[in-house]
Amino acid sequence: MVSLQGKSVAFLVAPEGVEQVELTEPWNAVREAGGTAVLVSTREGLVQAFNHLDAGDTFPVDAALDGSVEGAAATAAGFDALVLPGGVANPDQLRTDPAAVAFVGAFFATGKPVAAICHAPWTLIEADVVRGRTVTSWPSLRTDLENAGAHWTDQRVEVCSAGPAVLVTSRKPDDLPAFNEALVEQFAKA
Repeated sequence: MVSLQGKSVAFLVAPEGVEQVELTEPWNAVREAGGTAVLVSTREGLVQAFNHLDAGDTFPVDAALDGSVEGAAATAAGFDALVLPGGVANPDQLRTDPAAVAFVGAFFATGKPVAAICHAPWTLIEADVVRGRTVTSWPSLRTDLENAGAHWTDQRVEVCSAGPAVLVTSRKPDDLPAFNEALVEQFAKA
């Protein structure tokens, strides 16, 4: 089994709207591989997850971009990799938050691997990190991704190393087994 021992992985989500299974399954995959999963949000408190359009569970924020948890803002420098779970509302909120967009961009600028599933590539578009990359996503994002300069494919998982950081993308919750396997494998190389 691939080990993430000693690796710290940020899971960036908005205060509400993350697709629960797209948070919990990759989170469990990181932990089962020996990594430390850290829930990062734009502010302190609880994150409200959703099961499609129905409210799901809440999860406590471990680190906040605004510095409201432990008095210091979360930065990419404190992590080895980044996971961007989906949900329609989650990335829609993140892409309008300058601190969230900068946080995502910093992972690419420093060559740290990033994994994004479903609607999460919306945030990647806003961070201007998909140009020239091969990605997949929820099908409705295809035009947005292509307009941002990405090459879109309809695959369970895409691993793109054509850039400063490895980018793992998947389409939907049904793809989680392939997504989790790819992200653990790529994060272990970081």
